[in-house]
Parts: sequence; C-alpha cells; structure tokens
Amino acid sequence: MPKPVLIILHQEHSTPGRIGRLLTERGLQLDIRRPRFGDPFPKTMENHHGVVIFGGPMSANDEDDYVRKEIEWTQVPLYEGKPYIGICLGAQVLARTLGAKVDFHPEGLVEVGYYPLRATEAGKKLLDWPDHVYQWHREGFDLPRDAVLLAEGDCFPNQAFQYGRAAFGLQFHSELTHHMMCRWTTRGAARLELPNAQPREQHFEGRFVHDPKTRAWLDKFLDLWIGLGN
Repeated sequence: MPKPVLIILHQEHSTPGRIGRLLTERGLQLDIRRPRFGDPFPKTMENHHGVVIFGGPMSANDEDDYVRKEIEWTQVPLYEGKPYIGICLGAQVLARTLGAKVDFHPEGLVEVGYYPLRATEAGKKLLDWPDHVYQWHREGFDLPRDAVLLAEGDCFPNQAFQYGRAAFGLQFHSELTHHMMCRWTTRGAARLELPNAQPREQHFEGRFVHDPKTRAWLDKFLDLWIGLGN
C-alpha cells in the first residue's frame, strides 16, 4: 500500500481542497494534521510519501511557537529528500527554512484574485503553466539560495520555485475549489479592500476563464511530484 501524504493545515475548518481530492483519486491516503491545534509533527518522514503545507492567515514571520516549530520541522522532509509542496504560507515557511526573507510588498500592495503568471525557462522545461493564477496573500518571499525560479509575476516576482529534486514553493492557490472561493471572499471580505485586490465579482469571473488551465496544470504537476517519491 502506498504511504500516505502528510497534510498540514493551519485553521480549524481548512481543507486540502482540490489537491486532497486529486491525491486520493491517485490512491494516496491523507494524514491530515493541524499542529496549530496540538497535532504533532512526525519525527521522521519515513512513513509518509511526502508533505503538503497549505496556507493560512498568519505570517511565516510570526513569533508564535507553532510557526517557529513548523519552520524548524520543515528541515525534516528536506533532509530526507521527501517530496514537499508549500502553498502560500507553506511556500513562505519553506523560504524561511532556507534562509530567504518573507516580507510585505514595498508599496503595500497585495494579490487577492487572479493575476498573471509567467513560467521561466526552467519552469517551461517541467510543465505547461497557466497564464493566470488565484492569489490570496499580502506577503511574498525572496528566492532562496540555490533554489530555481519556475514562475514569476508582476507584483510579487517570485511565484514558484524548486529546491533540490523534490521541494516546491508555490505562492498561488491551485487547490482552490468553488466552495473555498465563496468562503474566502465572504469571511475574508476585508482583504478585498486592500491595495491591488480585485473586487469579489472579478474573482468568480476569473475562475470561469482561468481555472481550466489551473486544473490541467495541477493534474500534471501532482503526477510529477508523486513520481519524485518513488
């Protein structure tokens, strides 16, 4: 039986969304943990195929004990060479673990909605990338030393990177479902008022136009990522 994928979530009612569904469709079980609420990190990844660390409203710069522990623990899958995906906060945690800076945009801009994405030459060698992706963040990350930039954007230049063979940091939210978009744009409506954020209706219009390319990209990306653990 395949080893399960470790899923790290940061809020009580968060889900792994479309990524969780696609992993289970590929025959992988999910070991869902919420360390913020007391679930332990495994001491080793020997019993897991890989790990996906999702986003959350907190910052990788926060001094909370669980944030510091998560950054410290991320060295475990890196050291053991296990497949890693960091999404939004999870990408920023990976960047911090690798010694890179996480910070706000110098002009206070955010990305909340759909924004352009451009694959680098290294990114194009891996996959065909969508040209717009869904974002929900105020902070971005510098490119860690020895990491390879895979995709870039206009407002926050570093959008996706690979470190080593099997670790990936993604600023954008390919896991997003329609239900998640409804919840985020309702409960997080205050974010829609921030500089450079898009109005709510534009989120749903963008999903209709851009989500098919994101779905196609994620299918291929997960196949690639799962294969790195074999």
